[in-house]
Amino acid sequence: MLENCQNASERWGGVNELIDRWLRERQELLVHYCDLSGARDFAQTEALRQKFIRLCEVLVDYVSAGHFEIYEQLTQEAREFNDGGLELAAKVYPRIQRTTEIALDFNDQLSDPSMTEEKARDLFQRLSALGETLESRFEMEDFLIEHLHNVHAGKVMSSA
Repeated sequence: MLENCQNASERWGGVNELIDRWLRERQELLVHYCDLSGARDFAQTEALRQKFIRLCEVLVDYVSAGHFEIYEQLTQEAREFNDGGLELAAKVYPRIQRTTEIALDFNDQLSDPSMTEEKARDLFQRLSALGETLESRFEMEDFLIEHLHNVHAGKVMSSA
């Protein structure tokens, strides 16, 4: 996507915009997560089901963008700067992949279109665990952004 940019500033500025958009998507994910986690009326099964569905849509979009856009760009940047970032990514990406699997497993819990109070209670238990997983994922992602992208900002500006 960004490979055809003409200069370093244009290229890495495009990565900045991509990361900024992705972080806004993270914020949207957190809003949906907090909205849902605050619900306590398990008898409102259809309303809860719709909130879970919306959360899962945003969740899947977020983790997909990470894997198919952001991490690809961060890896490319690490490759081009060749300053140890690829080794760092090789250590962190498998841990992020595990959080992706947990997120997708959570999403799969909504494959059954019916929602009972019992299922809602079970999903809320899983929602709590998902929140912990997301917190860990966000920390790892922020670490990668800092060490594979932000660290190069000065080099990009000086070459522009």
